Amino acid sequence: MSDVLDHVAIRVSNLARSREFYEAALAPLEFRVLYESGAEGGRGVAFGRVGADDFAIHEPIASPGQNTVTRGAHIAFRADDARSVVAFHAAAVAHGGRSIGEPGPRSEYSEGYFGAFVLDPDGNNVEAVWHAPGPLEPDV
Repeated sequence: MSDVLDHVAIRVSNLARSREFYEAALAPLEFRVLYESGAEGGRGVAFGRVGADDFAIHEPIASPGQNTVTRGAHIAFRADDARSVVAFHAAAVAHGGRSIGEPGPRSEYSEGYFGAFVLDPDGNNVEAVWHAPGPLEPDV
């Protein structure tokens, strides 16, 4: 487990649509809606595993740095296994995502890399990745 980032938040153009997408896509990775916010930072939804609000989506507000929709970001979520990556991809596509990389090995990144890529409703590149402990078998 990496401790490089504490959390990530993005601004979305349509909170309800993005919530539906992320709630479905992140469920196979054991992320759930942890809470909703509506105070000074604008309306938003925090996702994560119990006790860790690692990812959030918010509506833009007038404050600098919070006043534009996030587009073109690449966000990679860690999966526990290849099945979770496959389920992430299927759920994301079924809930408004556009596939830009079917689930599968990505040896160009590392020998145990198994990932899938989708564009969220605002055009962010969202990935689920599992790092196998060794080289992947051909049938994974």
